[in-house]
Amino acid sequence: MVNIQQLKQWKQEGRRIVVLTAWDFAIAQLLDRANVDMILVGDSLGMVTLGYETTLPLTLEEMLHHTKAVCRGVKQALVICDLPFMSYQESSQQAIHSAGRVLKETGAQGVKLEGGYPAMVETVAQLTAIGIPVMGHVGLTPQSVHRLGYRQQGKTPEDARRILQEAIALEEAGAFAIVLEHIPDNLAKQITQKLAIPTIGIGAGSSCDGQVLVTGDMLGLTERQPPFAKSYVNLRDIITDAVRNFSAEVREGKFLDP
Repeated sequence: MVNIQQLKQWKQEGRRIVVLTAWDFAIAQLLDRANVDMILVGDSLGMVTLGYETTLPLTLEEMLHHTKAVCRGVKQALVICDLPFMSYQESSQQAIHSAGRVLKETGAQGVKLEGGYPAMVETVAQLTAIGIPVMGHVGLTPQSVHRLGYRQQGKTPEDARRILQEAIALEEAGAFAIVLEHIPDNLAKQITQKLAIPTIGIGAGSSCDGQVLVTGDMLGLTERQPPFAKSYVNLRDIITDAVRNFSAEVREGKFLDP
């Protein structure tokens, strides 16, 4: 089974890390059988699976429910759970309680949280100090959508320096990896070369140590995709056609007709 210690070793060896998201048992089982290294139960499930407009309404209870289902389908991949909006920002104690529930109740091996500002770095330090593995996330942070929008981050020298410093601070606080979302390629490359821990890119170019996609985007299930997403199949059309064919057979009396 993939473990956190392997990730740093893979970075040193130049082995790229494959990460996809999952939201239920069936998808998790398929990803695991396809030898994905890490499965992220991302708060994107709020939009992809539950139909919210943003990730913000998602609750900790919903994340726990879906992470349990994902973990039941996984035998080899490392499973990481996103902490949803306002389940960790109030205080380090709140973060410890939320992250502790994830590890205790779901079977996931770690949590991911957004932001690299000083208070969040302190929270990461406290979580890792008591043995809770944490993945960081800088650049475009979807839980800050009302402040940042979905625009690329780090385009100005000042913002680029800030994101670099946030990544360094998160590593020093004990994060085992960092997601770099929707930042310029050259900035992602600079951060990746600077850190000893793996960087996982999404819309951050090809220089990161690994790549993650929202599986709904990758499979062509989502109607609206970010510009940096890539679909490898169009399951929306395939499923729609299959349902239409089934419906036609039923209505015409042909279903199960020898």
